[in-house]
Amino acid sequence: MLAKAAASLDVLSGGRVELGLGAGAFWDGIAAMGGPRHTPKESVDALEEAITVLRAFWRGDDPMRVDGEHYRVHGLRPGPMPAHPIGIWLGAYGPRMLRVAGRLADGWLPSLGFGRLTEDELAARHEEIDAAARAAGRAPEDIRRALNVTLEPDRSTWLDTLLHLAHKRFQTFIVFAEGDPIEVVRALADLAPRLRDQAGKMGVS
Repeated sequence: MLAKAAASLDVLSGGRVELGLGAGAFWDGIAAMGGPRHTPKESVDALEEAITVLRAFWRGDDPMRVDGEHYRVHGLRPGPMPAHPIGIWLGAYGPRMLRVAGRLADGWLPSLGFGRLTEDELAARHEEIDAAARAAGRAPEDIRRALNVTLEPDRSTWLDTLLHLAHKRFQTFIVFAEGDPIEVVRALADLAPRLRDQAGKMGVS
């Protein structure tokens, strides 16, 4: 159902959908809605199987057959086909999840802060993804790096903050900032071209 919903939205949006996944963090909410409460190992196993199912659906395998421990698909005829190759982005923090990101994902999308990840830990996490990518015969640079980041209320700090994080190998930012949402979007729209320009001059893409 997730593969079908994402593909439908991708068609409707003209190829603008990317899918962010995690292994499950809000187990009480998952269980309250009838989902399983997995152990950490089970949750990563299930995520790997889910990625296999998603890729097979979007690839148009017909009929689909996936035999996993957590997900089994026998004889499904996929459709609609997405308008573009939908990227799978993983919110990964632990060693095994980072290896999955390196082997199977199109992008890494962690959140900075919130007790999950500090700036000092970024380089080691990047290296774990890179090593897993190389072991799987992939180029590390093919895995894009995006970051959820909360900006300070003082907007004069935003450019320097994001430039600093761009030097930490992040190419995309999903930001939260306090204030009127429309004014925040306007400020970010003004900031984006300056950020691209200055990052480009510093050799950061």
